[in-house]
Amino acid sequence: MTTSELQRQQQAELHKKLWAMANDLRGQMDASEFKDYILGLIFYRYLSEKVEARANVLLKEDDISFADAWKNEEYREHLAEYLVDELGYIVEPQFLFSHFLKEIEKGANGNFDVEMLQNGVKAIESSTLGTDSQDDFQNLFDDMDLTSSRLGRTVKDRTNLISKVIVNIAEIPFEQDNAEIDVLGDAYEYMISQFAANAGKKAGEFYTPQQVSKILARIVTAGKAEIRDVYDGACGSGSLLLCVGKEAKVHKYYGQEKVSTTYNLARMNMLLHDIPHQRFDIRNADTLEEPQHIDQRFEAIVANPPYSAKWSADDKFKDDERFSAYAKLAPKSKADFAFIQHFIHQLDDNGTMAVVLPHGVLFRGAAEEAIRKYLIEEKNYLDAVIGLPANIFYGTSIPTCILVFKKCRKDDASVLFIDASNEFEKGKNQNLLSDKHVEKIIATFLNRETIDKYSYATTLEEIKENDYNLNIPRYVDTFEEEEPIDLQAVAQRLKEIDEEIAEVDRELEKYFKELGV
Repeated sequence: MTTSELQRQQQAELHKKLWAMANDLRGQMDASEFKDYILGLIFYRYLSEKVEARANVLLKEDDISFADAWKNEEYREHLAEYLVDELGYIVEPQFLFSHFLKEIEKGANGNFDVEMLQNGVKAIESSTLGTDSQDDFQNLFDDMDLTSSRLGRTVKDRTNLISKVIVNIAEIPFEQDNAEIDVLGDAYEYMISQFAANAGKKAGEFYTPQQVSKILARIVTAGKAEIRDVYDGACGSGSLLLCVGKEAKVHKYYGQEKVSTTYNLARMNMLLHDIPHQRFDIRNADTLEEPQHIDQRFEAIVANPPYSAKWSADDKFKDDERFSAYAKLAPKSKADFAFIQHFIHQLDDNGTMAVVLPHGVLFRGAAEEAIRKYLIEEKNYLDAVIGLPANIFYGTSIPTCILVFKKCRKDDASVLFIDASNEFEKGKNQNLLSDKHVEKIIATFLNRETIDKYSYATTLEEIKENDYNLNIPRYVDTFEEEEPIDLQAVAQRLKEIDEEIAEVDRELEKYFKELGV
């Protein structure tokens, strides 16, 4: 069995176990609500085991347990300092996931209740106060409401349900000797994607399918083994940023997310993938209205912003350096180009930006046409347009495209158009891009090939002749001519059918005669 086959097998087994657990536990909640508890407790287990493992290493030579060392004031002081410096937080022995599990397994003799878990969450956040990691850990568990009546009317009812979740999560083998996958990271990614798929558009807004993420990541890291930084101004759960990290070494991750629930997911996701708090900076605010990294320039930018979202388009933005050079603001009803302008502003001179947007950005008129023209004619930033199949995103069936921008293009550089809209595998709920489809897109982009009915490298002059309309069929002809109709063959077939009908009539007439009818 090859490594990739083993990876797929291990992933399939893990995913089956995870989703069976979710269905078993969901009870009176729908998937989008219950995700907060499953994902929150997966994360709590991760933080807990990280502290426990590190504490055991630090105490090994002293031959003393973490629990006993914590009772000793001198040990506790030194341990706290080490753990906060290295990990950014502490989980005290009485709040360890493993301790909760032991108490639960004692049954009626155990003393675990849901309020202990609540105190553990508060203690983690308190341990970061006044430290460099404070902003990265505060309010992380806000969406895991352990007092909610949806978990049960009484503390006992809520304790019983949360105990069941803890026991199930404990059975997931996050550490496997023969694992070819990042078990913990993969489990988290899978649960996020499944909740997105089952919860419709609202949840789908914060998850970009892995194959699409891979295309964006491969584009912005092309030819580079490492990059200084990567930025996503609509980062959702952070999965797209992490995908870039799989393609090249990233020294620091930056992101911004408007929705607090998904902002919390993004920070959890970073830590779960062993990105220490010093190497990411993710903020919670509206990217267009309150940009948090406005003075920074990034080597790589990836994004899948909400499609045709509303924004204020306030007159104050006419003096904002992100938008002022264009003479036009994106319309209030469609912020797509406002996101593009924002990302362009944040892109470094040697950087690459790849962003997913609806097809309307390619051809809509008025202010959007003026912005599009400025980016192409005045700045020559547009590098490629890649058309994707319809129905590959959770919650929307519309076809989308990837726009690639670079600030360091040569004057005579071509703009590559790729029409990959017809190349996909039909899935149950969504269409799917296979590895083969992804590789074809990437190879075509890197080689800047013109392939019949698939891609075309055009000149700026040709785009000008098309009035800066980027609609892909104007550049890539995918029209399939139908076979010419052979009228003689049709006439011959009709004649044969007439003769067959006549023969049937004769047989029927003979049959009825014999019956005397």
